[in-house]
Amino acid sequence: MTIEALRTPLLAPIAHGFLGRRGGVSVGIHSGLNVGLGSQDDADSVAENRRRARDAVLPGSRLITCYQIHSAEAVTVLTPPEDDVRPHGDALVTDRPGLLLGILTADCAPVLFADAEAGVVGAAHAGWKGALGGITDATLLAMEALGARRERIAAAIGPCIARASYEVDAAFLRRFAQAAPENERFFADGTRADHYQFDLEAYVAHRLAAAGVARVAALGEDTYAQKDRFFSFRRATHCGEPSYGRQISLIGIG
Repeated sequence: MTIEALRTPLLAPIAHGFLGRRGGVSVGIHSGLNVGLGSQDDADSVAENRRRARDAVLPGSRLITCYQIHSAEAVTVLTPPEDDVRPHGDALVTDRPGLLLGILTADCAPVLFADAEAGVVGAAHAGWKGALGGITDATLLAMEALGARRERIAAAIGPCIARASYEVDAAFLRRFAQAAPENERFFADGTRADHYQFDLEAYVAHRLAAAGVARVAALGEDTYAQKDRFFSFRRATHCGEPSYGRQISLIGIG
C-alpha cells in the first residue's frame, strides 16, 4: 500500500507531509507505517517505516525526532544528533537544509510551521498538556531566533483526535477555564453527566492565531474515527490493546 502523505498549499514550497498508517511494513495491532520507537513493535519494522517516511517527504535527508515529554520545550537543531540520541522536548526547529524534522502522534495534534522566505521550519507535538502550556508559542520564539518573522510564518495542524471522539471530565475543563475563562468555548456537553467534548484542533488554532500567526490550516482529520488511516492511543485503549502505533508528521528544507 502506498504511503499517504497529507499536504497543504499553505506550507508550499517547503517539503512536508502529515503521514498516517498506510504504506508501512508493520503487522498486527501496529499494522502499517508505525514509526514509534517506544511501541512494542518489531524494531526492524519501525526502522524501515521511518526510512520510508523520510523518503516519502525529503529523500536523502537526515530524519530527526525528539523524545516527547508533553512539555512546552522547543529544541533548535543546527547539527544532527547522534543516531541513538533524541533531544527531550516537544518541538524542533531548524534553518539547515537536509534536516527533516519529525513529530510523532497518536491523537495529539501535530503542527508544522514554515517561514519559506527565511528558510526556517518547525514541527510541534501539541497534546492537551503541551498546547495549554504553550508549545506552539515556544516554537514560534525558537523560529524567530533563527531569523523567521512571525507575520510570515504559516502553520498547519494535522490529523488529531476530534471533538466528537474526545470526551473529558470536569477537572479537565477546569484546567483550561482557570488558564483563561474563554477557553470554555472549546468544550461541548458530553454524553455523560459532568463530561465534555474537547476540541483540541480548534484550541491549537486559537493559540496560533492569538500568537499572531495569520495563516493557519487545520486538516480536520479525526485519528480516533479512522482506524484504517491513523493510529490512535485512545482507540487502542478502548479496544484493550497492549500497545499502539504512532504516525509521523515531517517538514524540512531541501
